[in-house]
Amino acid sequence: MKVCLACERRFEGSHWSCPRCGRSPAQRGQYPAFAPDVTDAVEQYDAAFFQRLAALEPGNYWFEARNRLLVWALQRYFPSARNFLEVGCGTGFVLAGIRRALPGLTLSGAEVFSEALAYAEQRVPGSVLLQMDARHVPFADEFDVIGAFDVLEHIEDADVVLAQMFRATRPRGGILLTVPQHPFLWSPVDVHAGHKRRYRRRDLMGKVRRAGFEVARATSFASLLLPAMLVSRLARRSGRHAEDPLPELRVGRTTNAVLTGILSVERMLIARGVSFPAGGSLLVVARKR
Repeated sequence: MKVCLACERRFEGSHWSCPRCGRSPAQRGQYPAFAPDVTDAVEQYDAAFFQRLAALEPGNYWFEARNRLLVWALQRYFPSARNFLEVGCGTGFVLAGIRRALPGLTLSGAEVFSEALAYAEQRVPGSVLLQMDARHVPFADEFDVIGAFDVLEHIEDADVVLAQMFRATRPRGGILLTVPQHPFLWSPVDVHAGHKRRYRRRDLMGKVRRAGFEVARATSFASLLLPAMLVSRLARRSGRHAEDPLPELRVGRTTNAVLTGILSVERMLIARGVSFPAGGSLLVVARKR
């Protein structure tokens, strides 16, 4: 069900014109734009970032491993899902991975930066794409599953985002979340990326529960890489290479293959029930009560 962000009227239909107040979203290119003014207000925004990101993602150990973990979680915890929304879909790399694994799932993507949506359109043609502020989601009881992958750490009022995700999720549906973990890993990389925080597990799980969800699974990942991450982040605190915002991702072919293998082992352990207590990132799966 759609929700008018101007008057809160809920309505059905293929169009976005509110039957109560007549408001419709603006357009950014071919995409409905529900928050066209937000992009300009975001600090440290670099429009060329998405071009660099789209070139980096395919074949990269981190993005490929995260995609496989997310597909596994989606199949394991929401096997009957019919539709899926990714909040903060970026260039559509996650959506493309989900489509390859689950071609019958109806996919939607929302992103505050409309420049990224063109890449998502190329990667996932036929999906529903929106320009949107995650704090104002124009849906209610609409999606079986909503995902936000490395998104919440960019938003100061994450509780509002989770409340909006709760409203937009169907009963017996749920959410998938990933966030960077452990404040002790904070470094200039986080500052450059525009992070507001790195999460403690108990803090994120508390926010998820307060929003109304029940946590079904929580596990760290990139756990076997944690020692290397700690050394890397400590070096960047000292000022060396601090200008590089994505140092852990730019690796050679051999290193990429080794790291891919390590994360594949980790994913298999998670699938067998292992929940890692520490790691560079945190995965939370939760269901709507």
